[in-house]
Amino acid sequence: MIPEKKTAALLSFGNTGKEELNVKIGISFLSELKAKNNIEIEIPHWDFNTVLSTLENKWENLLSRIKVSEDTSEDYKKMFYTGLYHTMIMPVDRTGENPLWTNDEPYYDDFYTIWDTFRTSSPLITLIDSKRKVDIINAMLNIYKREGYLPEGRSGNDNGRTQGGSNAEVVLADAFVKNLKGIDYELALQAMLKDATVPPGGNEEKEGRGGLMDYLKLGYVPYGTDRAGNRTIDYAYNDYNIAIVAKGLGKMDLYNQYIKQADNWQNLWRSDYENNGAKGFIMPKDKDGNWLDDVVFGESKIQKPTFKYTPVIIESPWYVCHWCVFFYEGNSWEYSLSIPHDVPELIRKSGGEKAFEDRLNTFFNSDLYNVANEPSFLTPCLYHWIGKPYLSSDRIRTIIKNNFNTSREGLPGNDDSGAMSSWLAFHMMGLYPNAGQPYYLINTPLIKETIMQLENGKKFKISAKKMSDKNKYIKAAFLNGKAYNKAWILHDDINNGGELVLEMDSKPSAWGTTIFPPKK
Repeated sequence: MIPEKKTAALLSFGNTGKEELNVKIGISFLSELKAKNNIEIEIPHWDFNTVLSTLENKWENLLSRIKVSEDTSEDYKKMFYTGLYHTMIMPVDRTGENPLWTNDEPYYDDFYTIWDTFRTSSPLITLIDSKRKVDIINAMLNIYKREGYLPEGRSGNDNGRTQGGSNAEVVLADAFVKNLKGIDYELALQAMLKDATVPPGGNEEKEGRGGLMDYLKLGYVPYGTDRAGNRTIDYAYNDYNIAIVAKGLGKMDLYNQYIKQADNWQNLWRSDYENNGAKGFIMPKDKDGNWLDDVVFGESKIQKPTFKYTPVIIESPWYVCHWCVFFYEGNSWEYSLSIPHDVPELIRKSGGEKAFEDRLNTFFNSDLYNVANEPSFLTPCLYHWIGKPYLSSDRIRTIIKNNFNTSREGLPGNDDSGAMSSWLAFHMMGLYPNAGQPYYLINTPLIKETIMQLENGKKFKISAKKMSDKNKYIKAAFLNGKAYNKAWILHDDINNGGELVLEMDSKPSAWGTTIFPPKK
């Protein structure tokens, strides 16, 4: 099919009743001849059952890399493996079908969208199919080499959308700290620094960092720049990702610069602001450093009505540009808890452990939590940082029970290229990643036993002994036979193979309450 040239076909198969019809359709982004060639290479025969069984075997090979215990309920099996399936659908491998340039590098499209998938989908692909993750990252770096910026919401062979940060940085840092081989991390750092230092020149909605010059000058993105709130906290996290990769490559000057910039989220932390019993929130500030209690509503050049900005407001009614808000698809209650690289400082700024626990309880008990919004994905696990992982497990089990099932409405909100499904799959195993960092938080699993077949030939098994609806708390844990008292586990411990045994009980214990997850 010639690009931009309309074409059609009218086919008639007669009206003699039911007949079996076999059709092969070739698709190519390059030419009709390439489409025809794809058919001849991929399906040289006319045996439908062979095509079906080949496809089923490919998926079976992939999904069976994580096996669940035989006594797992049918509903849980459906939920878990559907989660893995959704995770692996995108981005799409289009190697050999790139209409933009030709080389031997992998080419992937439909990174739709990294601002969601970096949190769960990307880390789950690393566990299930690390070779594919390496190809995906090399494709991202190839896009950077050819087009100047890393992708964020790429689809249709175009870097077509940004939302908050330049979150390809998280994906690259996640691969780096998990020691994935076959990636040029010097080039990766170069690409990350391009995002962090060079304004995209009118393409702020497409790639790079919008409001970058203000961010570098002021330490925050001021109100008036679209999505100033989530851009500021995302850029701070992205800068943390850059710092970690720079440090690992021995570039300490860069590390010192970017680990300092990783604190920039604090520049929008209004410490004296109170709402629903909690104190301190990420709030709008103008270029002159003034906190804004009232912000302009709408886009009129003549009248400039204002409204009072509070942490519970989602400021995007139908008549206002929904991309032009302070926080995109969320409010300050949600985003003020989304500081994944520096939870200990977030706790301190919230008034300490007791105040932070109260804040979390208010968040979940007062319907401020939005299960369908990715910035809140990590929030149920934040009890880990105050030494109460059993409260994280309670929240997670309640969220899954109330929002996930096997029906057509079994996922809350948009699955977002497997982001929601991979959140579920991780928690069913009892693990949860803090993307861009080399560990997983340990929670009570929903499945009694899972076995991961790793690409290095080793296996890692998670077993929950005597787990039931009543015995839902981890009493003790053992890693390869030795007592394990941390409510988190390093990626290397999983990748080295072995077994994590969780002994369950009917009431919370002291397990996991003394050694908190790693600090910034």
